[in-house]
Amino acid sequence: MKAMILAAGLGKRMRPLTDHCPKPLLPVAGKPLIAHHLERLAQAGIEEVVINVSYRAEQIVETLGDGSAYGLHLHYSVETTPLETGGGIQKALPLLGEQPFLLINGDVWCDYLPTPATLQGQDLAHLVLVDNPAHHPAGDFALLGSRVAAQGEPRLTFAGVSIIHPALLAGHPPGAFALAPLLKQAMASDRVSGEHFTGPWVDVGTPERLKALEAQLKARGRTVSV
Repeated sequence: MKAMILAAGLGKRMRPLTDHCPKPLLPVAGKPLIAHHLERLAQAGIEEVVINVSYRAEQIVETLGDGSAYGLHLHYSVETTPLETGGGIQKALPLLGEQPFLLINGDVWCDYLPTPATLQGQDLAHLVLVDNPAHHPAGDFALLGSRVAAQGEPRLTFAGVSIIHPALLAGHPPGAFALAPLLKQAMASDRVSGEHFTGPWVDVGTPERLKALEAQLKARGRTVSV
């Protein structure tokens, strides 16, 4: 199974840290945030990773190169302007192929990856959900057994980690568009599964949360020298 990391955002909420550095390259525990994802993917046996890039794309490509330093083969999907989540995935599909792939938001830190076997039957997506953080108390979706629904209880927050079948985006016009509406359509047809992850997870969306993650990883002895 291949993986894709979403890394094309402007990082507006991270300013001024992202004025001259793309968010995926912000240092956390002695290495770029995106490096944590790459190391975890390699440990999970993933060999090929697609990264969509736009804002300061050249910095990301220059820093990560071909991925050999991480034991990976990296491919880049370059967006002249950010295409949002759905549009970015759609543009990268030629690099991802026709099989389900692992999708990771570049601005989260998570200690878990689902396995390919979690996407079964006619399902179009499998979402990892977490307890609602203080900054997002209403959550995103409901987890009803192993099925994900747009409405209902208990409500949980999408972790930014999922397995996506390319058919989820089939037929959508190219351009910038969000992924959430397509997920909700698939939920309405009972074609989205999910699981509740209760381990370490952080939405690294602001400088304050980046600082908190740094402190958390230091406490766990995860800091490395550079």
